[in-house]
Amino acid sequence: MKPVLGIESSCDETAAAILDERGAVLAEALLSQREHAAFGGVVPEIAARAHLAHLPGLVTDVLQQAGLRVGDLGGIAATTGPGLIGGLIVGSGLGKGIALASGLPFVAVNHLEAHALTARLTDGLDFPYLLLLVSGGHCQCVAVEAVGRYRRLGGTIDDAVGEAFDKVGKLLGLPWPGGPALERLATGGDPARYPFPRPLKGRPGCDFSFSGLKTAVAQVVATFPPGALPAQAAADIAASFQQAVADVMVDRAAHALAMLPGVPLVAAGGVAANTKLRATLDQVATAHGVRLVAPPLRLCGDNAVMVAWAGIERLRLGLTDPLATAPRPRWPLQEMTG
Repeated sequence: MKPVLGIESSCDETAAAILDERGAVLAEALLSQREHAAFGGVVPEIAARAHLAHLPGLVTDVLQQAGLRVGDLGGIAATTGPGLIGGLIVGSGLGKGIALASGLPFVAVNHLEAHALTARLTDGLDFPYLLLLVSGGHCQCVAVEAVGRYRRLGGTIDDAVGEAFDKVGKLLGLPWPGGPALERLATGGDPARYPFPRPLKGRPGCDFSFSGLKTAVAQVVATFPPGALPAQAAADIAASFQQAVADVMVDRAAHALAMLPGVPLVAAGGVAANTKLRATLDQVATAHGVRLVAPPLRLCGDNAVMVAWAGIERLRLGLTDPLATAPRPRWPLQEMTG
C-alpha cells in the first residue's frame, strides 16, 4: 500500500498528515484555532471559515514535508463525521476533490473510529479491547471487536466529560479551553476540600452523568462575591472537581471491565491527556489484571494522524467510500460497518 493522506476538520483543529502503510508518520501539520477564545467556546461558523482558509495550505505543506506528490499516494482519508457540519463539509469536500482529481480511493472516516483505532497505531494492540472515549463531545465505553465492529456498553446521559471540564473552567474564570487550564490549577489545590457528588457511582452499568456535578460546582462558586473567588479556593474547587471526575471514571471503567473481562483498557480522546485521569485509570486496569493503553498526549486530541491511520486500516480491508458520501454531524460508532 502506498502512503495515505489524512484530513481532520471536525471541530476547531485543522490538520493534515501522511502515513506510510506501516503507520510511520511521514509528515503532519496541525493548526489550533485560537479565534474562539474570545467567545469562551467554539463558534461553528468561525471554525468552518478557518478550515477553509488553512486546510489546503496544510495539505500542500505535508506533501512537501514528505517529498511526495498526490500521485504517489495510495488513498485519501477525511473525517466525514461526527462533528460540526461546516468543518466536515470543508474537510471531506477537499478530500473528495483530491481523490476525484487523482483517481485515488476515498475513505470517509468516522472521527470516533479514528480515536478508537489509535491504540493499534501506537501500541500494536490486537482486538478486542475496551475503549473509554473521553472528549469534549463524547463520553462512552465501547467494546472494540474489529475495524467497523463496535458495541456500545454505556455513555453519558447528559454532558460529556470534556464539556464539563470546560464549563467548570469557565465558572472559575479560566481561559478557554478550560480543561487543560483546570488541570494546571488543580495541582495547587486540595482535592478533599469540597465533597462534590459522584454521579452514578456504584450504580449498575457504565453510563455517565456530569450535569449535576457541574451544577454543584456552580453552587459553590456562587457562595463567593462575583469576581472575588480567592485563588486558593479556586484551586481547591478545581482539584475537588477533578477528583470527583476521576472517582466516577474509575467506577464506570471497573463496571465496563466486568462486562468485558480480560481485555486491555484503552483511554482515548482529549480528556485522556489528563494526567490525574490516566493515573487513576491505570490503577483500575491493574486491579483488574489488564493493561491500560493511552496514546501519546499529542494524539489524544483531534489530529490527522489518527484519521490517516483509520484510512489505512479500512483500505487494508478493501473498504472505500463513494464520493457522494455525505458528511454526518451525528455518526454513532455502532452504525459503522467493516
